[in-house]
Formats: sequence, structure tokens, C-alpha cells
Amino acid sequence: MQNFESMTEEQLRIIRNFEMRVRQVLFLCDKLREDNTKLQLQITEQKSINDLLLEENTQIQLKYDNLKVARMISVSRDDFKTTKNRLSKLVREVDKCIALLNE
Repeated sequence: MQNFESMTEEQLRIIRNFEMRVRQVLFLCDKLREDNTKLQLQITEQKSINDLLLEENTQIQLKYDNLKVARMISVSRDDFKTTKNRLSKLVREVDKCIALLNE
């Protein structure tokens, strides 16, 4: 290895240039590590938000399914009442017909 005093100006310039580039690379590496850490934190936060939204979606889906069942029961009850009223009306008409036949 040569001594710095015996190097030419061109060799010293190349070494300084190389040192500067190594510092730049180290700086960029540190910057990338910092950015990576921030991105990892964002990913973690987004996963948490995603989990909360999935849970909320599950709850909403369950409520929707329950509402559909309640609606079907409600419609069935209304249909039952309507059908019962129609049958009662038919029975009354049959009773009237029987009464007319008995006269």
C-alpha cells in the first residue's frame, strides 16, 4: 500500500471521490433503513385497521342476516293473518250457504 505523501494528485482525487461516494451510499442506506422502518409501521397500522374493518363487516353481516330473518318472520305472520282472515270469511260464506239451504 502506498503512503498518501507519495500519491499523485490524481490518485488523491480518486480516493477523495471514492470516500465521498461511500459516505453518500452509507447516508442513503441509513435513509432507506429509516424509510423501511416507517413503512413497516404503516403496514402494521393498516393491518390493524383492516382487522377492525373485517370484524365490523362480520358484525354488520350478522345484523343484516338477523334482519332478513326477522323480516321473513314478519312477512310470514302478516301472510298468516291474511290467510286466517280469508279462511274465516270463507267459513262465514259457507255457513250462510248452509243456512240458506236449511230454509
